[in-house]
Amino acid sequence: MERLVERLEKAVERLETVCQGSGMCADGSSKGVAQYVQAFDALLAGPVAEYVKISKEVGGDVQKHAEMVHAGLMSERALLVMASQHQQPTESAFSSLLKPISEQIQVVQNFREKNRGSKLFNHLSAVSESIPALGWVAMAPKPGPYVKEMTDAAMFYTNRILKEYKDVDKKQVDWVKAYLSIWTELQAYIKEYHTTGLTWSKTGPAATEGAKSPSAAPAGAAPPPPGPPPPPAPAPTSSSTDDSASRSALFAQINRGEGITSGLRHVSDDMKTHKNPALKNQGGPVRSGPKPFTAPKPACNANPSQKTSPKAPALLELEGKKWRVENQENATNLVISDTELKQVAYVFKCTNSTLQIKGKINSITLDNCKKLGLVFDDVVGIVEIINSRDIKVQVMGKVPTISINKTDGCHVYLSKNSLDCEIVSAKSSEMNVLIPAEGGDFTEFPVPEQFKTVWNGQKLVTTVTEIAG
Repeated sequence: MERLVERLEKAVERLETVCQGSGMCADGSSKGVAQYVQAFDALLAGPVAEYVKISKEVGGDVQKHAEMVHAGLMSERALLVMASQHQQPTESAFSSLLKPISEQIQVVQNFREKNRGSKLFNHLSAVSESIPALGWVAMAPKPGPYVKEMTDAAMFYTNRILKEYKDVDKKQVDWVKAYLSIWTELQAYIKEYHTTGLTWSKTGPAATEGAKSPSAAPAGAAPPPPGPPPPPAPAPTSSSTDDSASRSALFAQINRGEGITSGLRHVSDDMKTHKNPALKNQGGPVRSGPKPFTAPKPACNANPSQKTSPKAPALLELEGKKWRVENQENATNLVISDTELKQVAYVFKCTNSTLQIKGKINSITLDNCKKLGLVFDDVVGIVEIINSRDIKVQVMGKVPTISINKTDGCHVYLSKNSLDCEIVSAKSSEMNVLIPAEGGDFTEFPVPEQFKTVWNGQKLVTTVTEIAG
């Protein structure tokens, strides 16, 4: 408790030093830094600084990712400073002002996609799934619930981190708490200062893309992490620029609320064919909407190298303590035999293939696979099936838990030694568990997908719905 108080006092001292040195914080007047900008600086100096600090201690991809997140938060601070000194801009100008934030969100998400083989992939995924929360500035009239929704999207991966490191590495647990606290504090900040949307100044000029505002971080904000700067974003192509502009324009359109329908033309009864049959018999071309989109046919002399992007290479290799099986297609004899208890297997984007894992292993994850067959001996942790279709899993030995998430079509064949296995499912369909019977046969049991929930006067009670067939 004493340590926490000491940290808060230091943060306040840094903020006061900035205010006295710049002469901008007097009473939070319109001539200085607005009160909600100061509150955002306190968030940067508190939860964000702690997250950056622990990420540096974890190192590697997590540290690089934290630097990108910090850059995104600083872009948001620059927009808040501008909003505190300018009146609300036009839609087109606001779209331009949102570009730095949306582009930084894309940088964070692209880093996760380029490092799927990372040992800290769950950390990267937690950040990548929740970083769109920075777009709350365009989410009127309910920016707070939007941030909560993005935070919930990260919980799947943060729970996996906690489960993996709970009794192994306290630093990883602290990292989860520090990261989630950013979004928790941001929700409280939005509720207090921007309840129905970003608050703009009532005085001053209208904000434009060229408007100047002090976007540099105050001394009280989280200092930039030492070490090399984050890798630069890829050189923007015309298509990526258009995508960012379209995304920003979408934010602006949503921000209009009921005004979004103001441009629609009223259609009177005499213009409706079902109320005026005479219109059907009139000659001339019938006015209709645009034709459905059809993909243009490729020219005969098109460059073959530009038609499709090159396929990612197929992998089956041991990287540290992780077996990576990726991008395998029509491979029916994949075998991992030299296994150890501390090793894990990560199977990604494999199609129409069969994988056998011999021996005892810590955990297995199937991610984004289709028509894959998995046979394994023993797993001491968990087998996870995520974002996949038409999966068949056969247990030869024992496994304590099988988790099925966002998967359509999954058959699990249990052995006699694994009948006490727990099967946890969410957002999945067509799941069946096959129990061994005499003579080597299996008896198939479907996993329930439909439930009934009722209020019993004290709590909600959920039961499986039996469908009469």
